[in-house]
Amino acid sequence: MEKTVIVINGRGGCGKDTICDICAELYPVVNVSSITPIKEIASIAGWNGEKDPKSRKMLADLKELFTAYNDLPTKYVLSELDKFLESDKLILFVHIREGSEISKFVAEASKKCRTVTLLVKRQTEDYADSALGNASDDNVSDYNYDFTFINDAKSLELLSEKVKAYFRDVIMKG
Repeated sequence: MEKTVIVINGRGGCGKDTICDICAELYPVVNVSSITPIKEIASIAGWNGEKDPKSRKMLADLKELFTAYNDLPTKYVLSELDKFLESDKLILFVHIREGSEISKFVAEASKKCRTVTLLVKRQTEDYADSALGNASDDNVSDYNYDFTFINDAKSLELLSEKVKAYFRDVIMKG
């Protein structure tokens, strides 16, 4: 099986990390995010990990500033890609929200290994698909993804079965 990079995206709370965790039960996985260095900077400035709309907007705005300043988020995920390529892991999940940033990363990563994009959408009764107040979260659908996974499972057990089948039969076959 060849190494595969999966740029994963979706609105907050749609199940991206859960999907990554389920995949890790089947494949050797690395899970990184372009927001990681921004969160580290925000922590120094007093942010304590909240995921409320105000914090999400602050992180999105700070990421936009560092993207314009020195492209820190992309540099970070490209360095994580290089580590992944030297490892024994088979799947690298890269969380990137903004379409332009996805395009930039995919252009570079696809030169080195198989790279695909995946949008996760949640369609359950307990999930509200309302605006979160920042472009990074609110515009995740404004990109042409290779794959879309619909998280409509009523339980974690059903989600696990669906994710495993989807990755085995769709994502990893390509």
